[in-house]
Amino acid sequence: MKAIILASASPRRAELLRQLGFSFTVVKSGVAEDELDHCEPYQMAERLALAKARAVAAGVTDALVIGADTIVCVDGRVLGKPRDRYEAVDMLRLLAGREHHVLTGLALIGQPENRVLTHVETTRVFMRELKEEEISWYTDSGEPYDKAGGYGIQGKAAVFVERLDGCYFNVVGLPLAALWQLFGSFGIRIWEGAGIYDIQAPDHQGFASE
Repeated sequence: MKAIILASASPRRAELLRQLGFSFTVVKSGVAEDELDHCEPYQMAERLALAKARAVAAGVTDALVIGADTIVCVDGRVLGKPRDRYEAVDMLRLLAGREHHVLTGLALIGQPENRVLTHVETTRVFMRELKEEEISWYTDSGEPYDKAGGYGIQGKAAVFVERLDGCYFNVVGLPLAALWQLFGSFGIRIWEGAGIYDIQAPDHQGFASE
């Protein structure tokens, strides 16, 4: 089985990938997440995931590289990671009592063949109305500052989310069902033992290939 590399420093993505039972290496891509501010949200998520995967894949000769990028979008506005408490408060006020979308771009690159598959997963999230005291409590907790949209559904902000439509793990940062299908497109079948990697496996329907 080829080595698997996660081109992300996110501890949440690493934890989710670990749930699937794979051994992998984490390599930070170094790609700035604000490089594509003027793209449509779907394109931004896909292109940033692909940029991260390509940055790491360029330095390896025999591996499957996973790139991922998660963005939060409300009314066509993309919310990145808040730079300070004021931005975190503004983001939570904007999301409170409303529906927003979480998009995660996935990009897998198999080396040395340079085979590329991409996918963007979307989840609708409904956040309840928030009191100012709740927003202050959450921002003071320190949780918002490394998370797109200024909140983490897997943490204290779980009490803010009324419901969602789509993949929960996508909101955390790594849509596992979609990733599993992409693995299948590369011939990775962990249920057969240690796993098999076949670079010639056919593309899985519904995923973009380059």
